[in-house]
Amino acid sequence: MSRKERKNVKKWPLYMLGCLMLLAGCSAAQSSGGGGDLKEINIGVQQSLSPLLLAKEKGWFEKEFAKEGIQVKWTEFQSGPPQFEGLAAGKLDFSQVGNSPVIAGQAAGIDFKEIGLSQDGLKANGILVKKGSGINDIKDLKGKKVAVAKGSSGFDFLYKVIDKAGLEPTDVNIIQLQPDEAMPAFDSGAIDAWSIWEPFLSLKTIKSDAAILVDGEQIDKYSPGFTLVRSEFAEKYPDEVIRFLKVYDKAVKWHKNHKKEAVEAYAKIKNLDKKVVENVLNNTEPLNEPITDRIIETQQETADFQFKLKAINKEIDVKKVVDNSFIKKALKGGDDK
Repeated sequence: MSRKERKNVKKWPLYMLGCLMLLAGCSAAQSSGGGGDLKEINIGVQQSLSPLLLAKEKGWFEKEFAKEGIQVKWTEFQSGPPQFEGLAAGKLDFSQVGNSPVIAGQAAGIDFKEIGLSQDGLKANGILVKKGSGINDIKDLKGKKVAVAKGSSGFDFLYKVIDKAGLEPTDVNIIQLQPDEAMPAFDSGAIDAWSIWEPFLSLKTIKSDAAILVDGEQIDKYSPGFTLVRSEFAEKYPDEVIRFLKVYDKAVKWHKNHKKEAVEAYAKIKNLDKKVVENVLNNTEPLNEPITDRIIETQQETADFQFKLKAINKEIDVKKVVDNSFIKKALKGGDDK
């Protein structure tokens, strides 16, 4: 890879890493308090149709934490990387993100732990194109404008697809756009393709003239999702971490055992067509499980791949941020009220 190509690949990640490192220095001064004086927990939630969103709407976290006099505060995000800014600054305690943001966050020195696997992500990411666009193979992306949210799981997926096609990153005109910016650009034809995740994949293929060029299942690439906690929060309030995971487990089980009601609930919450929601749920199974060796191996491959591209500025051992102790305690004993 030439010097010019390396510069193109690493331009945004190093900027983001620098911002995250700066924010990490502020985290100690903005923690949630110590000992038994916890008054509030802060949870980040994305636009995906996750049981976390379901639990938010049903008030299950509020009800559970109210027993301890703890209030729950929610913040909605477009993608994973901004949540790491919140974690670094001590303004988020829990969040759920995809595979690429956690790698960038670890490389930046953000202090967090992966405390559960929230999805395997095999069909959660894909590249959308317009039907009749002439883009029929991943090699056809050469010279095309492709939108993606920087640092997201979609970003990692796009680069893996480019590599799979035998192309260089500079062969594709990659445009950094958050989902709310990329959607109108895709609809208007300002971009040729969009590397994105669910529910956008289902929304565009069902409600418009879009098609999925490739997804993770087709190239056998997992894009797992994780439940995260700030390390300082976990050290101070381990019982509340377990409590959080128990409530989330309740939401996951309700989602799986009440599929029809879940479709109706998500459709109402996000103002989506029920057909779109049903398709999303068929493509993305929510999980609340310990992080397996296979997922760790997948993450290490992704981290090594990103270091090779200079998307992160140092080699990392992804096992260092995995902590299955909380999820094992939360799941012990079966269902909880």
